[in-house]
Amino acid sequence: MSNSAAAAVPTTAHLPDAIRAVRTLLGIAGSSQAEVDFEAVIRSPDVLTRVRHALPDLTWWAAADREHGSSEAGDDPADCLPIQVFDWSRPLDRAEPFIAALGPDPAAVRWDLDAWPAVPEAGLEAISQKYAYLTLTVNSRDLYQDERTQDHTVHVHVRNQSADQIARVQWLADQVGGKFTGRVEWAPL
Repeated sequence: MSNSAAAAVPTTAHLPDAIRAVRTLLGIAGSSQAEVDFEAVIRSPDVLTRVRHALPDLTWWAAADREHGSSEAGDDPADCLPIQVFDWSRPLDRAEPFIAALGPDPAAVRWDLDAWPAVPEAGLEAISQKYAYLTLTVNSRDLYQDERTQDHTVHVHVRNQSADQIARVQWLADQVGGKFTGRVEWAPL
């Protein structure tokens, strides 16, 4: 299994600012073939209702384990709270409704992009789809929602932490008015 380096660029307390950064980065990357993945732990019935409205056929299982309830078994998620959501390969238009539904619950929304483009004036070559990802962590600073906060972080994924890849991270951060914080996590592909 390979990994990508997910570099934190902006972190903000204002979700609309984080979404604006995501939209800008989606425009840079190109997203004609893109998909979006969702990970979250949903704890409240209100959030669950809103999330199920955004993703009616939600893939989930009880946080305790799958034997205590799952979408696979046809269980009612409201009877199994808290639940873990791992929903993959959705169309891009599902991302913002899902994000809006979350309230205070932490989540990670990952866009699988077409590619990071070449930027000749910055000395950057194109990066293939294999390493072109973008993740927004909502109410968390890390990809796995272990560091719960009331702010939101945009992570750009690149191949590794080499100088040319860090130059890309810095260039992408500049495009959204952010800065590379130096925080990098490894993400499985």
